[in-house]
Amino acid sequence: MASSSTDSKLKRAFLPIIAYVPIDIKRLFRDKVAIFFVFLFPLMFLFVFGSIFSGDKNVSFRVALLNESNSQFSQKFSEQIKQNNIFKVDSEVSDMDQAKEKMNRGQIDATIILPKGFGDVASGKNYPSGQAEILYDQNNQSAGTTLSSVMEGIFKEINNNFIKTETPFTVKAESTATKGLTQFDYTFTGIMGFTLLSLGIYGPTSVFPRLKQKGVLRRYQLTTLKVWQYFVGNVISNSFIGLLSVGVMFAVALLIFNLNMRGNYFNLAVVVVLGVVMLYGIGLAIGGWARTESQAAPLAQVITLPMMFLSGVFFPVFLMPELLQNITKFIPLTPIIDALRLIVTENASLIDLWPQLAIVIGWIIIIYLIAFKVFRWE
Repeated sequence: MASSSTDSKLKRAFLPIIAYVPIDIKRLFRDKVAIFFVFLFPLMFLFVFGSIFSGDKNVSFRVALLNESNSQFSQKFSEQIKQNNIFKVDSEVSDMDQAKEKMNRGQIDATIILPKGFGDVASGKNYPSGQAEILYDQNNQSAGTTLSSVMEGIFKEINNNFIKTETPFTVKAESTATKGLTQFDYTFTGIMGFTLLSLGIYGPTSVFPRLKQKGVLRRYQLTTLKVWQYFVGNVISNSFIGLLSVGVMFAVALLIFNLNMRGNYFNLAVVVVLGVVMLYGIGLAIGGWARTESQAAPLAQVITLPMMFLSGVFFPVFLMPELLQNITKFIPLTPIIDALRLIVTENASLIDLWPQLAIVIGWIIIIYLIAFKVFRWE
């Protein structure tokens, strides 16, 4: 009898939640602003970073080519340079003044000069010779020195056709025959973190004050719906939306940008749900406390901006000073991004991720204690 009574109480407690979740999901899909920030805005970031960090990774240089020689070799060499994918030759540059002007503006990396006599056959020799010059701006020294190394390699191959030399020491490069990770594989997890941040904080901080002003939350208060039931219902509906949003991003990343997913999708889903629960708690605390959007928006910015720039969303945490790294690992978003990155790039298990998950669970407890304390229906 006691067990039956307990089951009945649990059913009555969760019945309002079961009824509320589909209503909240429908409300979100009717909100055009929410749809934009949850689905379209992250996809915009995905396409921007995907186009930067994926695709053809061959090195190329923007150069001007000034051929001052009339030799047949220099003419043929100029044509080969223009057809080589390493060099993007600016055909508009015809003299040194134009070349220097474009280098100063950063429009080209360097200028290749084939001086007079380049490619001529010197007396007593039966092969052409000459010295090409590479002119580069002082601010573009790395490109100039790299271009010099590339040109030396090209001339070495040409020289071997004329003069055979023995090389006592050589080097051999060989592929590992395994597919490595691209920079996009690392960047993608930062974009996922940004998506969860947008869903968890920007959503409720704009929606809850609006619902208060319209009197919607006051009407909820008059029902049997309790605060914890309202919180659980919102967390469930937003976890569903978060999984759906990340699923769409994964489909685009896999099909268009060839994401190298090494991990387990179940582990990924667990971390995504925990991330939504934690970050949505911050949004609940801010939106539940604020009476108007003008109160919620500045507070949301104060909290989210440090997380965006210190949690590895846009650039790796390991590039920061060591002291700052020790602080940032305890910022709420950092363990989420670290866990997502370890799953995607290193196939980490949930056991491997216990340090990150422990921090997340600790934050969930702290955040929801605050959210329950400051929440108000109107």
